Amino acid sequence: MTDFAAIDFETANEQPSSVCSVGLVIVREGLVTDTFYSLIHPEPDYYQWFCMRVHGLCQDDTEDAPVFPEVWRKAAHLIGGLPLVAHNSRFDEGCLKAVHRVYQMDYPDYVFHDTLAASRRYFGRSLPNHQLQTVAAACGYDLTRHHHALADAEACAYIAMKIL
Repeated sequence: MTDFAAIDFETANEQPSSVCSVGLVIVREGLVTDTFYSLIHPEPDYYQWFCMRVHGLCQDDTEDAPVFPEVWRKAAHLIGGLPLVAHNSRFDEGCLKAVHRVYQMDYPDYVFHDTLAASRRYFGRSLPNHQLQTVAAACGYDLTRHHHALADAEACAYIAMKIL
């Protein structure tokens, strides 16, 4: 796979629509050509302790951030017609669909590819698990800022270039 957009969302709470940050890495002809990161004012607008513990974001970080439709106008322009790649794509695709519904936005028929499923096929039982940081390391990528949306999207892009 040489042309795609790797994407990662972080959420503020248990609601898939509560995206509070997005990271996007554009790959064309096997090279990273662009990156995008933004904080997002989540909807619904509250943070659960377990989400804050994972990604470190809180209400103060996103209080003045743009809402999803403003952020997505920029991201969608970068994506164009590229397929999307995510690690555990069910989560990220679910977030994307949910937040489109919340804001009553038309949802384009994005094609998603899943590096988690690809890792399970490619590495099988040779890895202790197929978490993003484990798979990234197996592919030679050092994921030092795990659960930062752009860092996770970069790791996912690297994995996709290696095993998809």
